[in-house]
Amino acid sequence: MATKDVPKSVRIRTGDGNEYRFDAIERAADFYDCNRSDAVAYACDNVPALVEAARDVLERDDLTTEQKREIAETMSTRGVEFEIESSVGVDRGN
Repeated sequence: MATKDVPKSVRIRTGDGNEYRFDAIERAADFYDCNRSDAVAYACDNVPALVEAARDVLERDDLTTEQKREIAETMSTRGVEFEIESSVGVDRGN
């Protein structure tokens, strides 16, 4: 996005059923120990990196399927869900 296309401000709606967003932003600001605007930006930067790191862990060969499922369940949250699938295939050699 070109610099000229970046808006001077962005509004996040917190009314009409979206009140939880304000609490989420406040929690992020407390977590990062910064203002709300920076907290939103940090969270937006960090989520994709954390998801990619979780994928890397869940793809490790030294973990059992049960361990992977426990990790996936622990790390799944609103908007991000990890599922572990194990499948067995048969090659008939035809």
